[in-house]
Amino acid sequence: MYLLIYLTRIYLTVARTQAVDIPSQLRIGARVLQGQAHMQNGQLRFCHSSCALFDGGTVLDYLRKVKTFLDANPYEVFTFVFTNPGMNSVPGVWKPIFDQAGITPMAYVPPTRPMKRNDWPTLRELIDTNKRVIVFLDAGADGSAGGEVDFILPQFPMMWEDPFSPTDPNFPCKIDRTAGPLSNDDHLHLINHNLNRNIIPFGLGTVLVSDFVRAPQTNALSSIIAHANGCAPLSRGRAPNYVLLDYIDIGEGMKAVDRLNGF
Repeated sequence: MYLLIYLTRIYLTVARTQAVDIPSQLRIGARVLQGQAHMQNGQLRFCHSSCALFDGGTVLDYLRKVKTFLDANPYEVFTFVFTNPGMNSVPGVWKPIFDQAGITPMAYVPPTRPMKRNDWPTLRELIDTNKRVIVFLDAGADGSAGGEVDFILPQFPMMWEDPFSPTDPNFPCKIDRTAGPLSNDDHLHLINHNLNRNIIPFGLGTVLVSDFVRAPQTNALSSIIAHANGCAPLSRGRAPNYVLLDYIDIGEGMKAVDRLNGF
């Protein structure tokens, strides 16, 4: 199985969570990108809850930027982890966008669903076959949103996450989102290493934004490694496959990923 790859998210709630654009994130080392998509005026766009809060542009434009990077870097493997809260049709909406971006021929199709963690191909195998893109969708890829597409994979039957939008800088770990039939041990796993704060005071409500001020501490090598180690007992002592970070141009994210990969 291909091991840990650096993951960034485009946004969270009402705030941007990356200070640099997609090409810059790729140059820094991001090899997995996560985003939530909504239909807006007939286009699938990256927005969180509402495009009025933050509009990250069209999914098509975003995929084209990644395709340009992949064409220029034939030994890189990439994963998308997308969310589909509006249950937009997987064959009718999502697949045509991948087709238009030119990514479909590069997308990995597993021989069976769900795939156990130890059954995934190695990076070398993905590169040699030029199936260098893996696509996960959190909702609808199981056929419940218009039907299945062979390369758009249901996330939670194959990958668990710890709590999203954490507010505790110690990042206590537990399995927060997962699905059967595989055991959690047979899942890939992703850690959400992004610190958030509530901007509504005095217990009057909860609106979380990414904590930019504490990003240097959050993205420090020691913090990321401690989080990964805290989750290891939930995955037979293994390092996470994915680490979700905000502000990847700050801190020691790549150093931490290299350490977890054994470099």
